[in-house]
Amino acid sequence: MNTSSTPELPVIRRLSEQVVNRIAAGEVIERPAAALKELVENALDSGARRIGIRLDRGGIDRIEVTDDGCGMSPDDLCLAVERHCTSKLRDETLVRISTLGFRGEALPSIGAAARLTVMSRQHGTDSAWSIRVEGGAVSQPEPCAGPAGTRVLVEDLFFATPARRKFLKSPRVESSHAENVVRRLALSAPHVAFRLEFDQRVVLDLPAQDRAARVAAILEAGQADGLLAVEGQRGDLKLSGYICAPSVHRATANGQMLLVNGRPVVDPVLRTAVRVAYRNVMEHGRHAVVALSLEIPPEQVDVNVHPAKTELRYADSAAVRALVIGALGRALGAGAGVAGVRPDLLQSRGPSAARIWYPPERGNDAADLSTRMAAPMPPAPQADPDLPPGFAESSLPLAALPAARKAVPQAVLEHADTTAAMAHPLGAAVAQVLGTYILSQTADGALVLVDQHAAHERLTHEILRAQYLGGEIRAQRLLLPEVVDLPARQVAVLLPFAPALARLGIEIEPFGGTAVLVRALPALLGKENPASMLRDLAEELEADELSTPAQADALDSRMDAIIARMACHGSVRAGRRLTHEEMNALLRDMERTPRAGTCSHGRPTWLKLEKADLERMFGRR
Repeated sequence: MNTSSTPELPVIRRLSEQVVNRIAAGEVIERPAAALKELVENALDSGARRIGIRLDRGGIDRIEVTDDGCGMSPDDLCLAVERHCTSKLRDETLVRISTLGFRGEALPSIGAAARLTVMSRQHGTDSAWSIRVEGGAVSQPEPCAGPAGTRVLVEDLFFATPARRKFLKSPRVESSHAENVVRRLALSAPHVAFRLEFDQRVVLDLPAQDRAARVAAILEAGQADGLLAVEGQRGDLKLSGYICAPSVHRATANGQMLLVNGRPVVDPVLRTAVRVAYRNVMEHGRHAVVALSLEIPPEQVDVNVHPAKTELRYADSAAVRALVIGALGRALGAGAGVAGVRPDLLQSRGPSAARIWYPPERGNDAADLSTRMAAPMPPAPQADPDLPPGFAESSLPLAALPAARKAVPQAVLEHADTTAAMAHPLGAAVAQVLGTYILSQTADGALVLVDQHAAHERLTHEILRAQYLGGEIRAQRLLLPEVVDLPARQVAVLLPFAPALARLGIEIEPFGGTAVLVRALPALLGKENPASMLRDLAEELEADELSTPAQADALDSRMDAIIARMACHGSVRAGRRLTHEEMNALLRDMERTPRAGTCSHGRPTWLKLEKADLERMFGRR
């Protein structure tokens, strides 16, 4: 123990280059996916047109990236593994950065934490050269055999920093992060072919393709019936890309592929803008599936915020948010029928069963088939005057119902407007199933299922919203004001908002104790039960701590949610039988109404089954 009154002064010393590199490696190379990202970015910056990637145990044991880019000379190899040496900065301003990499830290950081081998050959030269770095120790370049381009091999990642290696996740988790990195980079360069293998298993094999095809492949949005194109411009800012309909969503934001000047980013400004744009058309807690590319003047964005280069700082983040929200809002404003969803049961069927053999319709067996089909059939039973449970009296039963097959479908098909209706995106109504769903057929033979309550809820929502924004929601005064008893806390929430609710056509006033007197309701809602609706509105206001009578802006921001509650109460209920005219009118209104692909709560209003989908379900494919 030191008994001296003078404390021992610490000695400042210069750290060795090896320790400095290992410390810096911790910032750049957090996990195998981070190392892979840097290597693939280098390959893209080298002008590669084909990139092959192989990982063993999620990249913990081995990462191999091969490209056909410009390659490097022996001198270039020596500089490439030295910290802060790069060919990608033309000046020292750090403003006009047109490459994915520019810091000159990737290879030195990887070499400080792993066993790194770089083999490269320039086009037009006779020999390739290789250089090795192990735990920061650099060897001299040596000649070797190899094709034009560069091959980088990373083995035993973090062997030199065992503490970091202990914090790695399982190979499965690390593989997932690596795949996500490759998908984002592949999206940024659709002109480049990518091949990704995990433990000798091909995970991704993408040819050079146009941007639309690459987006469809990367998003894996097969459940979406098409993608919505996005275009927008605000001053010098330009936004383009594709998004899925709001009925296609995921539990995490991993389905959001965002590019800024061609650079994949995980940017909170852009993600917030996407969330706001989808807020009123998607289920709460779910995340949109998008692929967006923002072009912004280099001097208006700083990419040198973090060594990983995935976070940005904008000169005008408000303009960026406004551009994204506005462009996505216009794309999502299309009516139903533009992009839909196929049922989840089609997404994963496991190993395909053996094909079912069906008698041929032509050929040598046709005569035998005709003979068997010509055999006398037992007489069909007389049709029951009542249709099967779950079908509307005015709608068609399924063709599998022999008794009604000849009587009803033919009558509907003879309607003069049926063929014209089938040409619409949602087709012509055929039946009302279970008193809840409208079954329709399109001209291309697809079947469409519509949830009548969800669809009408969205239509009512949009009408109320338009009336509210126009300041003309029409109120219908009740002949006899209705007294509604509510819990005391709900009365206390509702009454301060009485002036704001009056703008929505709801006129209330206190009636003593726990009672509220209702004098008027929105005319669009018809004979709605005011007690049920007021309880729901009170819950909506009570749940939002920011919505107070003194904060008009906060209340206005919640009006869409309040209108959604009102729309739910004023919509066609499940179980109500509709005529064919009513069903077709609902389909046409859905096609004309913005955001009609989902209800006010974000659930899909319609699903689509193509002919190929049906064939897969029945084992014909």
